[in-house]
Amino acid sequence: MVIKGRTWKFGSDIDTDAIIPARYLNTSDPGELAKHVMEDADSSFPEKVKRGDILVAEKNFGCGSSREHAPIAIKASGIQAVVATSFARIFYRNSFNIGLPIFESPDAVHGISEGDEIEIDADSGVIRNMTRGEEYSAKPIPDFMQELIAAGGLVEWTKKKIQAA
Repeated sequence: MVIKGRTWKFGSDIDTDAIIPARYLNTSDPGELAKHVMEDADSSFPEKVKRGDILVAEKNFGCGSSREHAPIAIKASGIQAVVATSFARIFYRNSFNIGLPIFESPDAVHGISEGDEIEIDADSGVIRNMTRGEEYSAKPIPDFMQELIAAGGLVEWTKKKIQAA
């Protein structure tokens, strides 16, 4: 799987309240959540983000509560992947559970600027910065996790396994 897109960059310790503020948790509708994604970190972000974009952040992305609303809001906004120095563990698992690919790569985070065009090879973990002509490495996504992403998340993957049985 190869992912290509334009980047948006955020700093360290972006918590789930910054990703999707608690005041919007009265809904679980992905489209509604997408309208408010990252607005406490950047109030104009929901209007600027485009389908196919990639979010880049520094350390401890997704810290805070264990709500699945955060990766759902990111994915529903059209962001197709997140690259960070590190992720909160529960956010990491929730992302794969809903089919959002994420990549840990300190080198990429430090080499990528907002607006750069990048290409991520999920099989090899290679991240290419097409704007700067640089290459970084991330941990490749294991085959099983790629199956979850391709299926659209854990629920859809499970449905397919049950139907195939």
